[in-house]
Amino acid sequence: MMGWLPVAMLAVPLFGALALVISPQALRPALRAYGLILSGITLALAALLLATFDYARPAQMQFEVDFPWIPGLGLRFHLGVDGISLPLIALTALLTFLCFGYLSWAGGRASGQLMTARPRALVFTLLVLEVGMIGTFLALDLLLFFVFFEIVLVPMYFLIGIWGGEGRRAASIKFILYTLLGSVVMLLGLLLVWAQTGTLDVEALSAAHGSGMARSIQILAFVAIGVGLAVKTPMWPLHTWLPDAHTEAPTVGSVLLAGVLLKMGTYGFARIAIPILPEGAAAVAPWLGAFAVVGIVYGALACLAQRDLKRMIAYSSVGHMGFVLLGFATLTPTGINGALFANIAHGLITGLLFFLAGAVKERYHTADMPSLGGGMLATLPRLGSVLTFASIASLGLPGLAGFWGEMLALLGAFQPANGLPRGLFLTYMVIGGLGAVLTAAYFLVMLSRVTHGRPLRVTPVEAVDDRLVHETPDERPVVPLDSPQEGTATATLTAAPDTRDTRDTDDIKCHELLAWTPLVALILLFGLWPGLLLSLTTPAVQALLGAVS
Repeated sequence: MMGWLPVAMLAVPLFGALALVISPQALRPALRAYGLILSGITLALAALLLATFDYARPAQMQFEVDFPWIPGLGLRFHLGVDGISLPLIALTALLTFLCFGYLSWAGGRASGQLMTARPRALVFTLLVLEVGMIGTFLALDLLLFFVFFEIVLVPMYFLIGIWGGEGRRAASIKFILYTLLGSVVMLLGLLLVWAQTGTLDVEALSAAHGSGMARSIQILAFVAIGVGLAVKTPMWPLHTWLPDAHTEAPTVGSVLLAGVLLKMGTYGFARIAIPILPEGAAAVAPWLGAFAVVGIVYGALACLAQRDLKRMIAYSSVGHMGFVLLGFATLTPTGINGALFANIAHGLITGLLFFLAGAVKERYHTADMPSLGGGMLATLPRLGSVLTFASIASLGLPGLAGFWGEMLALLGAFQPANGLPRGLFLTYMVIGGLGAVLTAAYFLVMLSRVTHGRPLRVTPVEAVDDRLVHETPDERPVVPLDSPQEGTATATLTAAPDTRDTRDTDDIKCHELLAWTPLVALILLFGLWPGLLLSLTTPAVQALLGAVS
């Protein structure tokens, strides 16, 4: 019953993308609304999925579709939804719709200029990306999971490479090389599982709890699959593609990359690696925890060293995903629930942060924090307030969504699963707690640079003095907006007709308000009422951990 819903969620963006190829001229006048309408239909289907889901049975697969795909190889087109995948599907549909809305509602403003540069290709790319993202969370066949997992790479490569910043080509190549190499290793692990069990059905493999596979085979398969998932997550030290990709990607690319694509890697641990390979998970868990806590501390220290706002937010994802991996490494209901909660919280909060970083760059024409001049709460109070809200949500303030996932992951490390070295995981808990303190530190440093203090004006001086044409933005004079300008050389520069402040001084605009409000509301909702998510994931996690209990 209702098995058509998952198929429809894939069919709407897929056929919408195909229509752009088949009849591009007919759709050209309506391109700005086309993607918004299709992603809106997909979001409506996700809402129907939420409304009709049987919350009394979140551990069981619902809305299943299962029919032969490639009969000769025993492959099946098998889709389904449970308490683990449902929140991620809804998050994907929401963020994709908000990205299309952000582009469409912006009109002729800078944030909507992407829709004037190859608009048909951009809409096509985002629709194909949505197919791959939603399909990954629906797939219940290992090879089908791999196909959807890989589909997202090509559109994201073009999204960065065509519509990104100045270093987009290098960043897009680095992204595709890292993720493709990780995927090759993951495919070898999936094929090893197939060779040992004779099936690729995720439900059957999870129910078997690794029976039929020797411990050594499970360890080898877990490492291979885990490496592929860890690249996408990203786990330290396989994270180096992420800062460049985020920095150069357009705003909507960064939102989807942080909000959804990173979750595909962590979701793979919950759906495939841990339940199918329980002995491999138990053997590798201490190492996974070690990489996780190193990533937490490394990400925080890297954030403290950043000048670029987008790059700082990108490195923060390395630390936040470290908490997710630590939760998985504990192999406990508490830790894995924390990991799944942190997945959703990170998608909402970091998606909002990248929207905000794009808005800051649009107004100030730079994302370099020292060059912004500070004082945003005085000059753009609404934008500064939302940036402050997103930052304190990301650093884990109690009452907001970012708190629960990290707290539960650390609590899981306090009492890991039987058979895991408790002393080692207590050490991980302490290091993770230190990382949480450092997270607060780098966000507070960022806010002190950007939102607090006296507002300063970055003065473009190229038109005033030819000798300064080659100066970088960091070398330009910075003048307090309320400071006297008479009697100084700097005053001569700032008084010249061509040296007016070129920032866009508009505060939050209508299209930004529409795109950001749902994210702010959900961050508050899940922060104040975490049981909404935990009631979904807890039974599913307990069923998943039948493999290692």
